[in-house]
Formats: sequence, C-alpha cells, structure tokens
Amino acid sequence: MREMLGKKVGSVSCVWLILALMVTIGCQSQYTYEPDKRVVLTPIHKVVVVGFDAALSQGEQPDVVRDPISGTVFMAEPVPKDAVQQMSNSLFDIVAAEKGYEVIPPGYARRVFSGILSSQRSIGLSSIEVLQELGKSFAADAVLVGSIYRWREREGTDYAVNRPASVAFNLHLISTAEARILWKAKFDKTQRSLSENILDLATFRESGGRWITAEKLGILGLQKSLALLPARRGPHVLEGVDEQRGP
Repeated sequence: MREMLGKKVGSVSCVWLILALMVTIGCQSQYTYEPDKRVVLTPIHKVVVVGFDAALSQGEQPDVVRDPISGTVFMAEPVPKDAVQQMSNSLFDIVAAEKGYEVIPPGYARRVFSGILSSQRSIGLSSIEVLQELGKSFAADAVLVGSIYRWREREGTDYAVNRPASVAFNLHLISTAEARILWKAKFDKTQRSLSENILDLATFRESGGRWITAEKLGILGLQKSLALLPARRGPHVLEGVDEQRGP
C-alpha cells in the first residue's frame, strides 16, 4: 500500500511539474524584454502625449508599412478613426493617472504638431526630429507617440465567435533634448480560446473566460505596456518591452 501510494504521489508530482513548466514557459513567452537598457541622465517631468495614429486609414488595403520612428516593418490593416481616438484617450488617462508626469493632452499636442508640419520648421527633418520640435514647443522633456497596425473587431458574442478580436500597436517615448528613443513597447495579440493556447492563462483570466472586444483587448495591451513605463522620478533606467502574441 505504501509503495503504491508512493508511486501515485510520484505520478501526481510529475503531472504538477509538467503543468508548472508549461505555465512557466507560457509566462516567459508572453514577454520578451529587450536587452538594451538606456540610462536617462536628464529627469523626465513633463511629457507631451501625442497619442496614436493609424498605420493605415479606413478604405486602404492591408499592406506592409515601415514605422516612421523605429524604421521597423509591419504588416498593417486599416484602423477605424474611433479606435485611434479611444486608444489615444486611454493612453493619456493612464499616463496622467499613474505616472506622475506633467502631461500635455493629445488634442492640444496635435494642434501644435499640425502647425509644425505646415511650417518651414519641418523641412528636412526626420519624423523623430519633428517630434523633438513638438517637445520643445511645450518645454517638455519627452514626447509619447504610438501607431496602431491592426484593429480587428471580434465577430460574435462574449461566449461564441466566428473571429476573435486582434490588436497590434507600438509606443515610443522620444527625448526632446536628444531626439532619440528612450523607451518603446510593442503589443501584438489575437485572442485565443484556452483550448487553443493553454499557455495563455493570463489573458483567459483577464477576459473572465469570455471573448472580448478589440477595445478591451487594446486597453489590456496599454495597461501591460505602460506598467513598464517608469513613473516620474530622477535619473533612471528605462526598459523596453516587446509583447507579441499574434495568430
């Protein structure tokens, strides 16, 4: 009896070990931290939150596009204007509420940004240098800007879908003083059922076991990304995060 119990306990232990390894591998696969850590010598107190742009507007065909800030190439799909507005507002709200920066809202930032683009100040400047000019206009330490590359709404309900929601975006924090990227994040996620991806337990819990909308998925992506954007303080190290969980 004791020998049989020992074998049973050993078998159960092996099962739990396998499950633990699966969960561990799942957690590791969800986040890939970039090894490059850049020390910010100038404290960041004031940030211009430009918000998001659509890599492709409604009416355009899906295509390969190059990010104007990083130069990275992405496969992009048309993004609705209301999704861009929603994400820009949510980005500002989270940064304003949680990071302690003095922040310039997207609406105000875009008006000044448009003025810079229409003036001779932007002639011969790269995208990142134009953002640097925007930061200088507000005497800000940094500019926060992003692009949405995919906003695919779910087809179905909370409990049954023909097509799940799928969202992809990136964020860049640009130094006004040096015109360089201080911090960046990328989120790329298509929701899957737990049976399709047992390792994606985090999203399953966060969604309450339901099929969520693109808006909800986008907000989850913002929360995960911005959790790694340091709050206001003196000189510090900024870490980039790259999260890819596409189809």
